[in-house]
Amino acid sequence: MNNQEKVIDNTKKPSNTTLKIYQKYLELIYYSNDIVRKYPKSENFALVKEIKNSLYIGLRNLMYAIKSFNKKDKLTYLNEFDVSLNLLKVQVRLSYKYKYITIKNYESWSSLITDVCNMLGGWIISCQKR
Repeated sequence: MNNQEKVIDNTKKPSNTTLKIYQKYLELIYYSNDIVRKYPKSENFALVKEIKNSLYIGLRNLMYAIKSFNKKDKLTYLNEFDVSLNLLKVQVRLSYKYKYITIKNYESWSSLITDVCNMLGGWIISCQKR
């Protein structure tokens, strides 16, 4: 076995759970982008921008967490991802309060966020146990 083969053998592959949370988060991004297209033009540089910002910062932190092998770094990225999700929850509530989305949109959007939050909570707990 040469050095390159040893390096390949020692790399950790993302777990199946990691991929599920990534797929679910992409589904959340797709849904969110479809919804915010219907917002009034006056919100394009306000609430829409903040929602998209939260989504993409969350995606960046999720990707860093997936790629991180250091437990402390991984937990840092996961906690930052959690903050992004909490901000998104507030922004979705505001969207409903200002009547930019229907109750059905609110329930669907909240359900997607809750699914990702539940997966994230389990991932954080499993990292803390190690």
